Amino acid sequence: MTSASNAVPNDLQAFWMPFTANRSFKANPRMVSRAEGMFYYTPDNKPVMDGTAGLWCCNAGHAREPIIQAIQAQARDLDYAPSFQYGHPKVFAAAARIAALAPGDLDHVFFAGSGSEAADSALKIALAYWNVTGKASKTRLIGRERGYHGVGFGGISVGGMVNNRKFFGSLLTGVDHLPHTYDREKQAFSKGEPEYGAHFADDLERIVALHDASTIAAVIVEPMAGSTGALPPPQGYLKRLREICDKHGILLVFDEVITGFGRLGFAFAAERYGVIPDMITFAKGVTSGTVPMGGVIVRKHIYDAFMGGPDNVIELFHGYTYSGHPLAAAASLAALDIYREEGLFERARGMEDAFADAVMSLKGEPNVVDIRTLGLVGAVDLAPRAEGAGKRGYEAMDRAFREEGLMIRTAGDTLAFSPPLIITESQVDELIGKLRRVIRAVA
Repeated sequence: MTSASNAVPNDLQAFWMPFTANRSFKANPRMVSRAEGMFYYTPDNKPVMDGTAGLWCCNAGHAREPIIQAIQAQARDLDYAPSFQYGHPKVFAAAARIAALAPGDLDHVFFAGSGSEAADSALKIALAYWNVTGKASKTRLIGRERGYHGVGFGGISVGGMVNNRKFFGSLLTGVDHLPHTYDREKQAFSKGEPEYGAHFADDLERIVALHDASTIAAVIVEPMAGSTGALPPPQGYLKRLREICDKHGILLVFDEVITGFGRLGFAFAAERYGVIPDMITFAKGVTSGTVPMGGVIVRKHIYDAFMGGPDNVIELFHGYTYSGHPLAAAASLAALDIYREEGLFERARGMEDAFADAVMSLKGEPNVVDIRTLGLVGAVDLAPRAEGAGKRGYEAMDRAFREEGLMIRTAGDTLAFSPPLIITESQVDELIGKLRRVIRAVA
């Protein structure tokens, strides 16, 4: 039944949709109007299994009552408070909870409104850190091919996804890129971290030799490259990056906007891999997707470096109107409570092997050329159609929604899925069954 509150508008033209083929969508929309647990529902109340945790973010599932109540109560008590020169209690509580989850001495949290803002904030903090420590020549930023760090100018400059970069001019200067870590010939159908590829980190030595360490501020990578099609890090790769950064005095930033808050079975991927970066960016799962929030967790020595000088002077000239928004802080605290009380990070870790086995059962289906799994993330690469790359993937995404009641993501001809951490083993089987039928249908 369609109510007046969830009816599809007659005119869809005003909304210029992000990362969407607008003309195709508006000719035949894929609409959802409510959600609960593991499912979205269309305006005519058909269930759609959420195979993507919204957009890698709804880790606790949808419409969780404790988060709803926390947001409602916060809106009633304090709808907005500035974070410039003033504060409110819940943002400090949220920062303490997030810092406590981070490994090592990652003790301080700078809040932003999104993952894109978090990435740009981390890059600015890195540049400012070297400035205040007397090494202002360290301005170069190193990203990675096929990396995604949001859509700010800083993020797309260090990012390595071609379509996100090619339309927007010369971007930031003084940026270089590591090679990506994916080699299908040697890594195909790997469960978890592939054995081959740690040596890709050694290219950082070449970049240092080219530019000199005295000019390099930071290296930023995703522990698992997500938006490019879920590329797990090779075994030992991240530790090798840490070693090279330590050797040359370079800051290491992990972009954990996707991997944070349980997606890989731990609060942060840094813990999974036993590597302590100098900064971690986060967003998405911090509120289980309910209210926009992002941020940067920084190590103690970085924060302390800014805390000299007169104590009435602003130490870092950076921030956002919505840094630490009261509703986001309340949602974060409620989401973190659910993660802890329901043991969702541990639950995801315990399900990883069974999830990987289920996803790998798609090997041998028509046009499947590779499968990757890591934590509760799966990706299936399909061979492209003769008429052009991405067409088979798009058809699969559309068919999954319309015919199978399943939401997945596509990156070209890669089908990616990352369900809420509340998914059951029977629902994993259901998800894979739906995918199997879709893959066969688009053969």
